[in-house]
Amino acid sequence: MDKIFSARVDEVTVRRIGLIARHLHTSKKKIIESAIQMYADKIEDEHNIDVLEQTFGAWHRKEPAQQVVEKARKAFRQSMTRHQQ
Repeated sequence: MDKIFSARVDEVTVRRIGLIARHLHTSKKKIIESAIQMYADKIEDEHNIDVLEQTFGAWHRKEPAQQVVEKARKAFRQSMTRHQQ
């Protein structure tokens, strides 16, 4: 799902995005998304940023997966029966 993003950008930059989009027969949105992706890839490479390492919370749980599943199921069951009493 696309989100609306608002930012104040220099007029020269806006014109440049428009020119590139027209030249490549694509949308300004596509140009901006591609530029951000290339910039992010470059920064991740230069600074050795590992996305999985930064989001390791899901991989380094103290309890086993089965215990997490049981806890979630129990909470779900309780929420379903709460209004039946």
